[in-house]
Amino acid sequence: MKRGQYVYLTLEYYDAENGIRGGGGLGVLAADTRRIADRLGIDLTTVTPFYPTVSHQTIENGVVRDEHTTVDFRDYGFRLIDYSFIWCDNAKCKINILEKKFNSTSIIAVYEPGLGELYQDASGSDHRLYQEVALGFGGYYGLTVTGHFPNVMQLNEVATFFGALAWLDDLAGKGMDFYEALVYVRSHTLYTNHTLVQAAEAEFSLSQFERYVFPNLHSDEVKRWLKCLFVDDKIKLSTAAFEIAAKRSGVSKLHAAMADYKDAAGVKIDFVPITNGIDMDKWVMPETLHYYRSLDILDEKNLPTKKYLSQLGGLTSGIIRGLKSRGREILNEVLSERPDQNGKILHFDDDDYIFDFKRRFVDYKRPEMPFSDITALREVLMPRRAHYIIAGRVHDGDTRMMEKLKHIFEAIETDDFLKDHVHYLVDYDENLAFALSVGSNTAVNLPVVGLEACGTSWMKDVANLNVLISTNDGGVADLDASYHFDVGGEDFDAELKSLYAAMKQSISVWDNDNALESTIRNQLGGYLPVISGTRMIGEYLDYFERA
Repeated sequence: MKRGQYVYLTLEYYDAENGIRGGGGLGVLAADTRRIADRLGIDLTTVTPFYPTVSHQTIENGVVRDEHTTVDFRDYGFRLIDYSFIWCDNAKCKINILEKKFNSTSIIAVYEPGLGELYQDASGSDHRLYQEVALGFGGYYGLTVTGHFPNVMQLNEVATFFGALAWLDDLAGKGMDFYEALVYVRSHTLYTNHTLVQAAEAEFSLSQFERYVFPNLHSDEVKRWLKCLFVDDKIKLSTAAFEIAAKRSGVSKLHAAMADYKDAAGVKIDFVPITNGIDMDKWVMPETLHYYRSLDILDEKNLPTKKYLSQLGGLTSGIIRGLKSRGREILNEVLSERPDQNGKILHFDDDDYIFDFKRRFVDYKRPEMPFSDITALREVLMPRRAHYIIAGRVHDGDTRMMEKLKHIFEAIETDDFLKDHVHYLVDYDENLAFALSVGSNTAVNLPVVGLEACGTSWMKDVANLNVLISTNDGGVADLDASYHFDVGGEDFDAELKSLYAAMKQSISVWDNDNALESTIRNQLGGYLPVISGTRMIGEYLDYFERA
């Protein structure tokens, strides 16, 4: 492909090294995708907002607060290359176009001080629509002025629909027959759904489109087509995305099978499963990655070799424990500046046992689940004097999850042992995520089955030699439960019982060399192909090339 022919649109982009700290798993995935493409020499252009402020979290007396700081794009190597005007609520809004080039990839970012933070305001609000229109129309203009004309376009979630709409309007407005333009854009556009929790399902009114969308369209035929997608003067962006993208993907096998959407005609949408993957060079400790390559488990592109299953036999308990010792050093370095909820600076020796829960602090991930039975949790941790670390962002304004975190703190404080062995680390970010992956012993992943589209935190844990305890959901469910310690059961009480049993069993694994080798080899044998970001990009390219 020539430069920019693969265009990747995302409202979320989380890449602290490049000054954009927006979102959770989707944002991290978007940054991983660009880095992997750059390493492979794939010509990919990411289109995303450069948000003018970022938030950091602090904690005081058990209350989490957000602090907002301004970010200057010039500090991160972005150039202001042009600007575009878009219509928004009967006024012209100036959108600055930023660019940063790498090797085979680049980032086109839209920016203006009033853009606000990611997901500012409710999903159907005027400001949210403004953000999405600014990304779509401003971002498409940025592509054209930099010569990054799309050949294929990937829309990550419905918020990026307007990028494909701008492409359609450009072709139709320059004289291509509307239906030919629509067929062309549809056949070259992929809509990727990333969530089974419909917070991302936006609905807007005809009045809002008349103020923010239609004034930015040049083709009357595009306007007429778009108006036909409204029902009772309302439009769902998912419906619009299905009408403009003939290719549709889900981000795990289970997700693709369970996603329940219908197009404008009421026909159920079929999703092709392309499971998410991670950038191994970013998320796997360098010493561990070295062993994978020297033992011929992974090749130079971070794909499993043809004989990786047999080569996993070279991964001995001595190597595993040595790598974990190095990971513990990295964790302690990060923790030296990350006090827990009581202001305590943590430091762990090699023989300290650490469980961690590091995920977005949202309801369906159930961060509070291990604290449902304080007595049982103490019985798990006390014999080994193990520690349980919680790290995850509570979204600003999420009063329900703030209350759940408060209840966790209250439960901990009632128990003399747990208040010294359960720790909440605030301001979850890339550095903390990496440090916990490389420095912990066991990772805990507890989404309600059927609600996690994929998840990638568990992938980093498996790659960094952690024992995985998880419900069989999202990408974990690409394989059966024999490849991890399964939290299963017909009801919550059964799940809770299996969770505590799995935690005890994981401790016994780390206390026995043979069990440790067997467990880690089994996890890697099953999941190394699943978690490969190189595999993911290859599958996307193959899907684009299909007729």
